Amino acid sequence: QVQLVESGGGLVQAGGSLRLSCAASGRTFSNYAMAWFRQAPGKEREFVTTITRSGGSTYYRDSVKGRFTISRDNAKNTVYLQMNSLKPEDTAVYYCAATRSMSESYYYTRGTEYDYWGQGTQVTVSS
Repeated sequence: QVQLVESGGGLVQAGGSLRLSCAASGRTFSNYAMAWFRQAPGKEREFVTTITRSGGSTYYRDSVKGRFTISRDNAKNTVYLQMNSLKPEDTAVYYCAATRSMSESYYYTRGTEYDYWGQGTQVTVSS
């Protein structure tokens, strides 16, 4: 089992920044690819970004490229999401997710590929 706990959400004005953190426990963190997903009210959950288990490769949905950065610190068992130039359409509950991975070249972008999920943290961007 892997337990994931997100933090760092909040209310921010458009153009502002937030940094989300996701602390993992329970298994060897460096064996897992990590991702951030989000779900806005009335919408389906969507993929935001993923990072390979070493942190060497990342992949983003188009709408956040150049604004969001995913990173991880395997010594601290934590993955981060730095969000800059936030827009009202970024408003959602943000979830981190983990999946055991043997690859440094495959990007897990579907929710069904992830075995473990955090409880979510609310991000609200006002216009």
